Amino acid sequence: MAWLRKRGQWSVGLVAAASAALTLSACGQDRSDDGASGDRAAKYQRVIEDPHPRPADVIEAAGAPAGVVRADDGSLLLTYDAGNVEDDEGPAATAWRIVDPDGRTVAEHAEHGDAEAVPAAFKGVPGGFVRVPQEGTGGAYALDVRGKRHKVTVSETPLRTRPGDILIAEREPALVYRPATRTMAPPARLPDEAVRLAVDERGTAWSLDQPLTGGPDRVVRQRDGRTLGSTAVPKPYAGGVLAARGGAAGLSLTQDDGVHGLLVTTDGGGHWRTILGGGIPWRELKRGPESLILEVLADGRLLVGEEGGRYWLADDRTDRAFHELRTPAKFTSLSVDGTTLYGIADATTATYDLVQGEGLWTSHDGGREWRRYERRG
Repeated sequence: MAWLRKRGQWSVGLVAAASAALTLSACGQDRSDDGASGDRAAKYQRVIEDPHPRPADVIEAAGAPAGVVRADDGSLLLTYDAGNVEDDEGPAATAWRIVDPDGRTVAEHAEHGDAEAVPAAFKGVPGGFVRVPQEGTGGAYALDVRGKRHKVTVSETPLRTRPGDILIAEREPALVYRPATRTMAPPARLPDEAVRLAVDERGTAWSLDQPLTGGPDRVVRQRDGRTLGSTAVPKPYAGGVLAARGGAAGLSLTQDDGVHGLLVTTDGGGHWRTILGGGIPWRELKRGPESLILEVLADGRLLVGEEGGRYWLADDRTDRAFHELRTPAKFTSLSVDGTTLYGIADATTATYDLVQGEGLWTSHDGGREWRRYERRG
């Protein structure tokens, strides 16, 4: 499952949406701010200063989710952040809400916090959701689809990745989660030179290794602790963002602090090709390699884009040619779950007011039509 970014931080990857939504043609208008800007500012301040905020109040103040993830039964967990507007310090509030596949709320929770703290993030897993650890391996736990909390065992004994394992943290430290035992641990035999990691549903761990000897970067594939093969990144490029799913994998190619193309495989790493064009204007990507979004849909198509910028989707599973997506609003983040696209429109910093089209948007047809998520009750 993919990672969903917002405000420069990673958050968990994403989701299916409820069908009770509005189409793009009907939903281009701004949301109401429930009164004058000054009234909204006063409500916002009360929420972030409240030592025991109500989830509904935090959600209203935030305006849009910071992230959304899906469990295997179609339930969603949406996270919300409301931070101090005047300064990057001071009070803050966070909340999460679980909705069932019909879009009805089944559980929610809110907390008072600090604007400097990293908001909680979750990942969808079979049976529910897992909180991403903070500060190493601390703070990990699981929620079932009814919102009941369960203990997660964090082990120092490495796990040999196998089908069903889910990547929870890419690095510092790298962690995988095994749903059958609710166990989280580092992946076995991860190379010391690994700087990027992806784990697909087949249990294959794909890592980008940067040798200290000065040789070329390499993409290494492992499963169950065994090395399946490796591929050198073509000169003069270095490797950037790595993504893998269903036998397809992509690696962004960087040079001189810019992204110049992709290294792609569609047959599990048997054959690779370099894409330096494909319909993506690489020279127009201005936000730097770390702002690149690279995801793989369940059918093998690659999604490429920039945080808060433009996005391109492969025309088919060969990943040779791409077309630019039309979006109903300016997305601050975009990700995928299965073959569905999910974008969040929000302000890039904490604000009292709502931006145009603020909220969660979904597309089930490759970005031709977008629907705006609406909770049913």
